[in-house]
Amino acid sequence: MVSLFLTDEELGKKDDDHKPAKLPLRPGHLWSPALRPTRKTVKRSIFGLLLCICVYLFVKNIPTDVPIRDHRRPVYEHDGSGTERRKPGVPLAKPAPAPKAHGQKTDPSLVQHGYNGPLQFLNLASSLYAITNTKGGYLANRNVLFAASSLKSAAGLLPLACSMGAELRSYVHFALMSRSEIELEELRRINGVDDTCHIIFHDARPDHSSASTDARLSTGTSRALEHIYRYMHPQALIVDGSSTEERPFLDGLRTKASSLEIPLIELPEHAPSQVAWISKLDSASLAAWNKASVDILVHAPPSGSGSLIRLLRSLSRADFTASAVPHLTIELPYDIDMPTAKFLQSFKWPPAQVHNPTHANQLSLRHRIPREGLTEEESSVRLLESFWPAVARDSHVLVLSPQAEVSPQFFHYLRYTLLEYKYSNAAVLQQWEKRLLGISLHLPATLLNASEPFRPPTKLDAENHVMESGKTAVDGPTSFLWQAPNSDAMLLFGQKWAELHGFVSRLLEYQHKSPPTQPFLSQKLVSKKYPAWLEHALQLCRARGYWTLYPSEAVATDLATIHNELYQAPEEFEAEFEPDPAEWSELVLTSRRLLEQLPDGGSLPPFKDLPLLAWDGKVTNLATLDTESREYTVTFREAIGGCEGLKPADLTPKLTAADLFCSKENAGAALN
Repeated sequence: MVSLFLTDEELGKKDDDHKPAKLPLRPGHLWSPALRPTRKTVKRSIFGLLLCICVYLFVKNIPTDVPIRDHRRPVYEHDGSGTERRKPGVPLAKPAPAPKAHGQKTDPSLVQHGYNGPLQFLNLASSLYAITNTKGGYLANRNVLFAASSLKSAAGLLPLACSMGAELRSYVHFALMSRSEIELEELRRINGVDDTCHIIFHDARPDHSSASTDARLSTGTSRALEHIYRYMHPQALIVDGSSTEERPFLDGLRTKASSLEIPLIELPEHAPSQVAWISKLDSASLAAWNKASVDILVHAPPSGSGSLIRLLRSLSRADFTASAVPHLTIELPYDIDMPTAKFLQSFKWPPAQVHNPTHANQLSLRHRIPREGLTEEESSVRLLESFWPAVARDSHVLVLSPQAEVSPQFFHYLRYTLLEYKYSNAAVLQQWEKRLLGISLHLPATLLNASEPFRPPTKLDAENHVMESGKTAVDGPTSFLWQAPNSDAMLLFGQKWAELHGFVSRLLEYQHKSPPTQPFLSQKLVSKKYPAWLEHALQLCRARGYWTLYPSEAVATDLATIHNELYQAPEEFEAEFEPDPAEWSELVLTSRRLLEQLPDGGSLPPFKDLPLLAWDGKVTNLATLDTESREYTVTFREAIGGCEGLKPADLTPKLTAADLFCSKENAGAALN
């Protein structure tokens, strides 16, 4: 090699010594020596040929299974979370065929799920960079994420995502984390997704997903969700939680969603068709999906078993799809008749048809000790001590009369209206939800005095019945807000329950110390047909300006009915109550799905479009209601609370109702 390129001077000199001497030529004699290649030329040619052969062999045998490294996208090696880190030079545990990039079809029969290499998300960055206008960098935004691995699950979720996107209340995203090599455009076309759906798609599949091991796919799902979270901060994550979905996908998603504190909504089998109303909710309502809990409270009558058994059977037939089954508490009297005792021995809660993998018992039976009948005070105390909200904002209770019967769809309506009117962006920002005592499932036929008939309002009774176009809204039945609470079938919010608890405890303490003939307390506005606690609830509503949401007459027929043929008066009024001979007819419940029951395609009207009624059933407006509330509060504080000379501007409501009770010497302290 050294002589080939003449890099040594000494070698060059020795070559000159071997050259033949130049001899003079004779005139006329022409001689030309034969040309032949020099030794240097031969060596160079041989070396060049060998070099070309080496280059050719390298190019021909270059590895094709090494992916191109893109430094804009993260690359991960597996750790102890489910896969082993592969050391350099160590072959794969299972040899797999060379995987192909997305878009290249692979024969499924030749695919082995043995690839366990580093993770790359080659198609995720571009879609995440493009969603800056959704304000995904903020923890609070309007982003909702659907995710799927199984194409069958994707086909079930996409219509729901399309309906939600068409509502334009949230930014709807769909992430595919599948083994399938299907193109996103083909997935859209097959499932009928067009631009009217307003869905933002994300290809969150790792490289070589079709050949990946289960552990790699699970880790890839977890890693992909972590990247999506950084750019999107979804308020809720919706997946198919049934056996149709890939188990590695669900395992990775559950683990990461829990660590990132993303609300995970797992829809059971066939749920998209049963909970289609979920598409009407906004991102804030969906974020509260797992936080909002409901307990059911039933006070059994002192005698007779028919009405209680009918109620419990209707609860067992109810559909609790896509939500936790409520805890059920039954308050029993001292004497339990034999049919009731026998029925409760075989009664199971949750019902047998409800998926309950942990076999948890959600039933509590409470048996009263005193043999004698309850007084008004004892009845109110007994009810309010039956439940206490663990988290005041999110723990709620449904109080059901023994005479009630609920429809199979009642809990869908309850969840839908609870999430919309308690947790939605509109309800929270406008603070209307602070005035809402609860949600009634039953539409009464009379006023609270049980003697005057009640006429439900219509759309024209709403204060804002004139639309933006200047035209008057079309008249018809509608849900409405009424200052009068209900004891037959009503959900009470946890915060309001805690406030009612404090109000009654202080009121009873005052009654023990005050003269028995206090004029203010002698006014009874609620009929003895209803339990005693309802009178206290009405007093709190009048003092605070609270109201209850009632369904329209058309919707009420699909929620609950109150039976009168087995009616029993409340135990505290049993001796003095005389049944009204003019009993109203009962509603016949239907079994239509929720969106079929509700008007306007299932969309719930905003608070401002709902008629507002005073406690006596008269149509009013917000300004009048507030004025009457302030006047009632001043009167109550002076007559009951021991506070005198207070102005409405001096009132500072407290969640325990302590501001309504004070004495002359500490009136100022109650305001602090």
